[in-house]
Amino acid sequence: MVLTTDDHAGKTYELAADQAFTLAELAAEVSRQSGKAIAYNDFSQAAYQDVLAGAGLPADLAALLADTDAAASRGALFDDGGALGRLIGRPTTSMQSLVAAALRG
Repeated sequence: MVLTTDDHAGKTYELAADQAFTLAELAAEVSRQSGKAIAYNDFSQAAYQDVLAGAGLPADLAALLADTDAAASRGALFDDGGALGRLIGRPTTSMQSLVAAALRG
């Protein structure tokens, strides 16, 4: 629809799920559905930067990625506008359903 009609030209859409979730909630859901304990480690920005640098990333890239992740954890990527659901004409798939599908393989 977006690519085939003119009324979307020049518009920007934030494509997000209808229901927001954190990575901690995702890990908990994977744990629940798989029956296995899945740990989520919420590193500080500095600790995450150190992990990335320790894995071999250049210091500048590690800093950029850690800063981006920190911003996301503060809600920088949050969007509750519902644009994706409206564009696809149905509610987005829930995180719980996505986890179930991923675990089924």
